Amino acid sequence: MNGHNLLNPRRISIAAFSFSFAYLLSFLFEGQVLYGLLEMYGINASAYILAAIIAHFVGLLTCGLFARSREAAKSMMLGGMGLCLVATIPFFFAPSYLWLGGLIISAYFSGCTVAAWGFFLRAFTPKNERFKSCADVLIYSNLLMIAVNVVAMNHSPFIGLSLAMLCLVIGIAFIWMLPVGQENELNKIFENKTHGSIKNPLLLLCLFVFIITINSGLMYQVINPAFEHLTGLVSWYWAVPYIVALAIMRNLPVKAKRSRILYIGMAMIIGAFISFMLLGRNTFDYLIVDTLMLGACGIFDLFWWSILGEMLDYSDNPAQTFGIGLSANVFGVLCGGVLGIAVTSIGLPSAEIAVIALTVVCVTLVMLPPLNNQLVLLLKNHVYLAAYENMSQAQQTDIVSQIKTLDPLTVREQEVLQLILSGKSNREIAGDLLISESTVKTHVRNIFSKYDVGSRAELISILLKYQRVE
Repeated sequence: MNGHNLLNPRRISIAAFSFSFAYLLSFLFEGQVLYGLLEMYGINASAYILAAIIAHFVGLLTCGLFARSREAAKSMMLGGMGLCLVATIPFFFAPSYLWLGGLIISAYFSGCTVAAWGFFLRAFTPKNERFKSCADVLIYSNLLMIAVNVVAMNHSPFIGLSLAMLCLVIGIAFIWMLPVGQENELNKIFENKTHGSIKNPLLLLCLFVFIITINSGLMYQVINPAFEHLTGLVSWYWAVPYIVALAIMRNLPVKAKRSRILYIGMAMIIGAFISFMLLGRNTFDYLIVDTLMLGACGIFDLFWWSILGEMLDYSDNPAQTFGIGLSANVFGVLCGGVLGIAVTSIGLPSAEIAVIALTVVCVTLVMLPPLNNQLVLLLKNHVYLAAYENMSQAQQTDIVSQIKTLDPLTVREQEVLQLILSGKSNREIAGDLLISESTVKTHVRNIFSKYDVGSRAELISILLKYQRVE
């Protein structure tokens, strides 16, 4: 492979995010650098970890307010990671208020960096390849995290901290190399143009992500401490099932149904908590519980990362869409962590904790079929609307004419239908036709009745049967 291919924008983007994310994983959250430092000085980790998660959540949620272009996103990533580097330095010295302040600053700006990467995922990875790009960054960053963890837990947390900062420096170097002037063809089509609203699918995804990741937060606070005596094994094996699950998912056939894989993940979570309840706390028991739990986490993480990647083409601000979607993940971990701290503090037995976790899983299982169906349908609808807008008037009319209705549409209803299929809201349709919004709603209800559908999503799904969008 020549140097040009090694330094193409997609590879640079993946490397930039992988090293930056490795710092986040090894120092702020799942990694053992911060835990090791706090334990060295006899400091309770709960307050620090919760502060970091909250700050990271706010960073993900607010990045889109500042990063509205690829140039701004690159500046945000460079500036944010630079501040993270400075804010980490106090951890080489004795504990002080600078520790908490530095942790909050690092968590906030690392959240902004994660969200801002949405611009580069959209720009440099074709839509049908984003699943693999997301898998790559999660795999590489977790491999780096394992290396830092092993050093921090088995040698010195200060050496681990140095390695985490080295990852950060390398990440900054790759961020600096990210081009801001190149566009792939798909990005040119959708740049600064939203086809319809992605509010509904994004909210559906956030709800699903939030509920299922409550178990992740519960795991960090309940399951992990139960096996902390297995230091050597935990330091390197903890994330291995996660990485293996990502690798398997990455190489599945394109036509594989993700909803079915999600059910496998659900079964693995159920198995993990039942095993935690029934088994002991030795090495073999840890291997079973961790393999099931982290394997499931890998399946779920890649599912919603890739769905978010698909949504980026239908948003005029990828940082906002990516950040909001991933903030649901962090918020779920936060709530699960608080729940874990609560059940641990009152001394609930493992059986009762497992029942709480399984209840969350059961709620998610009930939600999964309708959520997944709606999510897939809405994403397909956006693909259709984008293509419909680029068709000629004759092509649009031809598609509509192929669909049988219970009763013929009036001339006005035909006009409203054309605007619906162009992605217009009721208010926008009212403005275009110079009629009231309530009148538009009446026409829309009549159209739905004549097509025997209950929503715009169902209406457009009928069109999908007549027009295949590549």
